[in-house]
Amino acid sequence: MTSENLTSRPWLLSKRVLPQHTDHGGVMWHGAYLSWLEEARVEALAAVGLTYRELCRQGMQMPVVRLEIKYLRSLAHGETVSLESWSLPKKGARWPWKTVIIREDGEMAVQALVELVLVHQVGGLSRVLRQPPELLALALRKLQLGP
Repeated sequence: MTSENLTSRPWLLSKRVLPQHTDHGGVMWHGAYLSWLEEARVEALAAVGLTYRELCRQGMQMPVVRLEIKYLRSLAHGETVSLESWSLPKKGARWPWKTVIIREDGEMAVQALVELVLVHQVGGLSRVLRQPPELLALALRKLQLGP
């Protein structure tokens, strides 16, 4: 995972490891990280004035086409962590996000890279958009600047 073109300030989201995030031993289950990564992206998008709901109303979706997670330290039930996310420059039709999850002790627990594409659905047809509509293009530019 590269750290190319990161904004100086990441989008921040605080989370607590809850019982539903953990396995029987109280350790965060590897699949639970995915919902946190999505929540971090959706909240950042909302912070720049575009909700995912509005995106869907316009017939657009942003499916994940690549996901890379590097687990560095485990998280346990009750821990509070900070997700730091950066919207990276668009690469063709792909919209990459880098997120790191930092434990309370300052140690990095996870590094993740998620790439999405913008899909426009009209009727029963779906088409990948290489250029987003202006409303989304503006939001993407704001996201890259950071909070």
